[in-house]
Amino acid sequence: MPEPTHILIVDDDRAIRDLLNEGLSDSGYRCDTACDGIEGLKKVQTNGFELVVSDIDMPEMDGVHLLQEIKKIRPDTEIIMLTGIVDVETAIQSMRLGACDYLTKPFNLAEVRITVERALEKQRLLRENREYQRTLEIKVAARTAELLGKKREVEELLSRLQSSYQTTLEALASALDTRDTETLGHSLRVASYTVAVARRMGVGEPDLTDIYRGALLHDVGKIGVPDAILRKPGKLTPEEWVEMRRHPEIGHRILQGIKFLEGAREIVLSHQETYDGSGYPRGLKGKEIPLGARIFAVVDTLGAMTSDRPYRKALPYEAARAEILKYSGTQFDPDVVEAFLHIRDGEWNEIQRRVMQDILVRGQSRL
Repeated sequence: MPEPTHILIVDDDRAIRDLLNEGLSDSGYRCDTACDGIEGLKKVQTNGFELVVSDIDMPEMDGVHLLQEIKKIRPDTEIIMLTGIVDVETAIQSMRLGACDYLTKPFNLAEVRITVERALEKQRLLRENREYQRTLEIKVAARTAELLGKKREVEELLSRLQSSYQTTLEALASALDTRDTETLGHSLRVASYTVAVARRMGVGEPDLTDIYRGALLHDVGKIGVPDAILRKPGKLTPEEWVEMRRHPEIGHRILQGIKFLEGAREIVLSHQETYDGSGYPRGLKGKEIPLGARIFAVVDTLGAMTSDRPYRKALPYEAARAEILKYSGTQFDPDVVEAFLHIRDGEWNEIQRRVMQDILVRGQSRL
């Protein structure tokens, strides 16, 4: 059974103290009394009370001062002020300072009991609301922590999935290279070159990843080109060239329906287009060509000219630079060429070194 509510009655008139003490005790409350504000404050400091009923006009420390002091040390304690008819304005001012209600003298005990019950009900509701808020905050914090944990799990899984995608795509690109070129890491290198120029042009994510994947898989359609044509040591016949020139469209069809490669797919289809419209398969011109494909055209030339081939040694960077500059505006987008020219040859060498290192590390991990 809960303990009765503890009420302090503060009044310098003993008759009123005794009347309130008897009347509220009969209603089931546990009461204590004080003859002035100083004694009342000491009892509040020592014992604490759910409710204080205090006269306003008292010697030593009046009720308004007592109210202010109680609210400093026990802000949850409810306070009802007792006042004469002439002090109603002071009582109202007390409510602005934190009193919950006031009673005018003379009063009857029924009125006092109703006012006390109302004050305690208000206190109970405030406590329940505070407890509800505290419980809700705890639940929200726990749920937030749970969601953050789930979010981290999802992010980690997504990161692993992206890494798996990347590894698979790079393995596929490396496998394609073995069919068509003697240059180790060709697709990985030109994909990294493409990203370097794209960054220089201010391209950010997710477009940067799409461009990288499109450059990496640019020749995926050569899966559909017979080895007799693809690996032919001599010149291709006109008929064989028709077959070879189908590889962008074949690659575009191969990647159809793979959602995470939608952006890359357009680059695969367009990587043989030229700025002046003389390329294939659609004869696109200028800005009609996806930016990734326009960048790829420049760096693919750089990669081809600066790599060893069976029929010649690698050419110096200056030769590739001159070739690209010569065909700016015809084969190549001038904006892309400008961005390309701002990248020092040392940066290309560093990209090539990193790609070769990654290839060697992967090779060793498979052993």
